[in-house]
Amino acid sequence: MAHPVSDMLNTTMQKIRDLMDANTVVGNPIEVGGVTVVPVCKLSIGYGSGGSDFAQKSQKPENPNAFGGGAGMGVSITPVSFLIVQNGNVKVVPVEQPAATTVERVIDMVPGVVDKVQGIVGKNKETPENPEIDQEA
Repeated sequence: MAHPVSDMLNTTMQKIRDLMDANTVVGNPIEVGGVTVVPVCKLSIGYGSGGSDFAQKSQKPENPNAFGGGAGMGVSITPVSFLIVQNGNVKVVPVEQPAATTVERVIDMVPGVVDKVQGIVGKNKETPENPEIDQEA
């Protein structure tokens, strides 16, 4: 007879195998007006389990110990991108996740702010510092 921990882990691993089907990560193609769209996702799984044998004072050697245990699992499926197939061309379209925190929003904004500052600095370098001298020449 297998130990209860083995049974618990075997059952859990089978459920994880069922979740990790290839169609979970790369979805089934969707045909829309001559365009094929294939969703691509990220699959994250967290798992924890534990258990213990409890011996009893009046336990007979032929009887196994009492067992207590449990397991828990969390699953997250996040869309990452879409593969777009049209006229023999394949294009990857990423799915932009909204910023979750203020710091992430600021980091997302930095490239745009840097471009604007560079544009302003570039315009200031193009304009002469003393326009009166240039007009007299």
